Amino acid sequence: LVSVLSSAIIVYRLPWTWKCSKLLMKYIHAGLNTIAMILAIVSMVAVFEFHNAKNIPNMYSLHSWIGLAAVVFYSLQLFLGFAIFLLPFAPVPLRAALMPIHVYSGLTIFATVIATALMGITEKLIFALKSPVYSASPPEATFVNCLGLLLVIFGALILWMASRSHWKRPPEENAKVLGPIGGTPECTEAESTMTDGSNADRSDLRINSEAARKQHLKVDEAGQRSTM
Repeated sequence: LVSVLSSAIIVYRLPWTWKCSKLLMKYIHAGLNTIAMILAIVSMVAVFEFHNAKNIPNMYSLHSWIGLAAVVFYSLQLFLGFAIFLLPFAPVPLRAALMPIHVYSGLTIFATVIATALMGITEKLIFALKSPVYSASPPEATFVNCLGLLLVIFGALILWMASRSHWKRPPEENAKVLGPIGGTPECTEAESTMTDGSNADRSDLRINSEAARKQHLKVDEAGQRSTM
């Protein structure tokens, strides 16, 4: 879940993907999130079956509580993402209003997954290391602690990439991001209207300038005739 979800988060932030169509990147983003969701469900089933086979209580630790909450909210995030941003039924204003919430909730879920992984490996060490115990800092404990530090660094890098404005897809590539699939995006129509309006303004300005220049020439000619 950590690796595939992080890939889904930064798929829009890679400069070499900016040349690809936005629709293709949306399919890749949705596909990676779907794969991560499937793997999360498989792992949850495996954990419950292992606990039941070993007569270990379920859902008693903070690790399990936060982990289950992350999976539930992730499934909700995935469903709403499909319904609102991938399917062409949601109106453009709704997509524009929910996009910041979608981005924020995705990053929050990713941070929660990192925290769940850190608590899980710590819990496993405490229960698994008996001789020597975890507090004696055996090689296994040092190795897993280093793994935890790498997870924190990795998560911080992903969040940094996702929050930097210069890593965002250029605006000219985002013209059709909120428009319905197969239709004409409203933002593009608005930009076209603005462009047409600005062109019309320039045309009016040129016409007015030409008229003023001709009027000025007429005045000069009249002055010259009166002088002559």
